[in-house]
Amino acid sequence: MNRKRIIILFFVLGLMVLSAAIGWVAASRIISPAEAAARTAPPTPSPILVPVEERVLTSDIVTRGTARFGLPQSISIIPSALKPQIGIITTLPLRNTQLKEGDVMLTASGRPVFILQGDVPAYRDLVPGNSGEDVHQLELALKRLGFDPGVVDKAYDEHTSAAVAAWYDAAGWEPFGPTPNQLATIRALEQELALAKNRRATAYDAVAAADLAIEAARANAESANIAASADVGVKTRIKDRVGADREASGEDKANAAAALAAAQAAETATRSAGQAAIQAAVDAQKAAAREARLAADAVTRLETDLEVAQSKVGVQAPVDEIIFVPVLPVRVGQINVVVGDPAGGPVMAVTDNRLAIDSSLALDEAPLVKPGMPVTIDEPSLGIKASGVVARVADTPGTFGVDGFHIYFEVQVNETTTALEGFSLRLTIPVKSTGTAVTVVPISALFLAADGTSRVQVEDNGALGFIVVEPGLSANGYVEVKPVDGTLTPGQLVVVGFETTP
Repeated sequence: MNRKRIIILFFVLGLMVLSAAIGWVAASRIISPAEAAARTAPPTPSPILVPVEERVLTSDIVTRGTARFGLPQSISIIPSALKPQIGIITTLPLRNTQLKEGDVMLTASGRPVFILQGDVPAYRDLVPGNSGEDVHQLELALKRLGFDPGVVDKAYDEHTSAAVAAWYDAAGWEPFGPTPNQLATIRALEQELALAKNRRATAYDAVAAADLAIEAARANAESANIAASADVGVKTRIKDRVGADREASGEDKANAAAALAAAQAAETATRSAGQAAIQAAVDAQKAAAREARLAADAVTRLETDLEVAQSKVGVQAPVDEIIFVPVLPVRVGQINVVVGDPAGGPVMAVTDNRLAIDSSLALDEAPLVKPGMPVTIDEPSLGIKASGVVARVADTPGTFGVDGFHIYFEVQVNETTTALEGFSLRLTIPVKSTGTAVTVVPISALFLAADGTSRVQVEDNGALGFIVVEPGLSANGYVEVKPVDGTLTPGQLVVVGFETTP
């Protein structure tokens, strides 16, 4: 009996377990409409948040250009009038040689050709007595090289001459002193001056003699006139006495009258002769005085010429020994001559030592780029980094080798040890900038609301809200924003989008 009850009990329990299993399976397979709707609804999207930042925003123009050294400048040697003939080139620099102020660029017939800084090309021999802008350049160069030219007054005086001599000596070259022709000229002038002074002395003596001759002529004339007048008086009295004598014959009276007339004629002739003698003496005195003045003028002129000639025989700077270039240092580019060629005309071309980059801008970008703007220069693939400034922007398109749809501009490279010549480089020019760090958000965080205001959505303790902002400069994926209502602080999170987790 007990065994039967136990079997029944296990059977009932089995039915209960089976019923529970069937119920669980049925419950797991059957869902309510609400549960089914909940299960099929899309998941709630999550906001993508990024922090608000403070940074300097810049808007850049990016282009490319090729680096080169400065534009070539032709170097020409002008023959010197101080030398009898053009020199022969005896040494030349190597290409790419860098030349600074005071360096010897080359030598010709054993003489140096120095290079100095100056805007006015050398065009004449610089000698004592010269004045002008080229002398001013020479004085400034001497001063920069450490040789005192005295007052920098554009005048080549004895101080300038001394400074040039000291400069040549210090460089190991003999200063260029007086030439044989100059010394011969001085000697000739000295001889001419001595002769002129003799002629002047003779003329002065002639003038003095002429003065005495005038006095003598006047005295002689006066004496002769007195004698002639006395004779006339005697003849007059004789005539009167004969005329009063009743016994005197008519012949006697006629003779007396004739004698008086002869005496009177003689008196007239004597006076005329005396005046002529005096006039001749006066004329001779004038001629002597004129000769004296000419002789004196000749002496004065020769003294001046001699003084000028003597002033030019100091140390000189022949024009074929000095080259002025506007900017130094320079590097030797193309060389047009060889050793043994005449040292005249174009001999080589140099470039300034500063690197420049030629590039171009699109027509709509060109107005944004101005001289003086900083430029970032790089080439990531070559690991090149440098900086520079915009040196110039062409006024019209199609110049300096660019096409008609672009405008040329030049970048002056700041001093760098990186070899850039010949490389194509990336140029980045910031054309706009906030100047200082400003509050920025990603551009994707900014949207336009229905009321026309610009807004960003911010997260605040898990809740999202909107802030109206005033957008500013945008660059590099960010935009400057100024909150109109509310605040934005660095680190605060803004929504840039939403994502849905599957």
